[in-house]
Amino acid sequence: MKNLKIFVVSDSVGETGEQVVKAAATQFRPNFDGIIIRRFPHISNDNHIKNIVEIAAMQGAIIVYTLVEKQKRQLMYNLCQQNNIDCIDLLGPIIHLFSHRLEESPLEEPGIVHKLDDDYFQKVEAIEFAVKYDDGRDPRGILLSDVVLIGVSRTSKTPLSQYLAHKRYKVANVPIVPEVEPPEELFQVDPRKCFGLVISPEKLNVIRKQRLIALGLSDDAIYAKRDRIEREIAHFYKVVEKLGCQVIDVTNKAVEETANDIIERLERLKNK
Repeated sequence: MKNLKIFVVSDSVGETGEQVVKAAATQFRPNFDGIIIRRFPHISNDNHIKNIVEIAAMQGAIIVYTLVEKQKRQLMYNLCQQNNIDCIDLLGPIIHLFSHRLEESPLEEPGIVHKLDDDYFQKVEAIEFAVKYDDGRDPRGILLSDVVLIGVSRTSKTPLSQYLAHKRYKVANVPIVPEVEPPEELFQVDPRKCFGLVISPEKLNVIRKQRLIALGLSDDAIYAKRDRIEREIAHFYKVVEKLGCQVIDVTNKAVEETANDIIERLERLKNK
């Protein structure tokens, strides 16, 4: 079995190049057997490029580069040609095409996409919020949130909270359990920003059994019993009725679909 070494060279962090290389590599070696990927980030001068090319020549590596400056891309290409190194310019062709179609010159400024801005900080804040107020651990977060999710166990409340957080929504989620009274704060929020997540008993039965097995437990525990699930869902609907919140059936929905549904409803509410 042949081995392959790839150098990913970038004037920024090199994530784009590495992800493209990995996407291609998995088509041949899903486990990256015999494939070595080495990232060279923040390449800022010509000497760096020359040194990398020398190392690649000695080690027989391929060079994949994402350099935004035309001069550095040309230098990399020329040096690779001189040293008989296979190389791929990931950004050059698309930058050239965009420049031609837009009739504008590129900024040639590395790392623009990764600059920390207000959007980035809002996202981080929302993610931290979702973690802090996950699974009803602190009811005070309910009153501070943009979105409140409620539902019985295993209705994707946590992954949905995280997905919405990446869209900059502060989300608190609360489990609904027959034996536990919902927190008072839940009845104090605007029901239009509260969403109840429901799932079919059949689907939930399967999911809970799989969860028990994954934990090394017996799948015939009360948690996964059909009658227990139906009681929980019946209780959930009673809580929903008191709250007057919207209900979304997540039985056959991916997290992304549910999130987009919620976002669309919130946007419609803003525009009213």
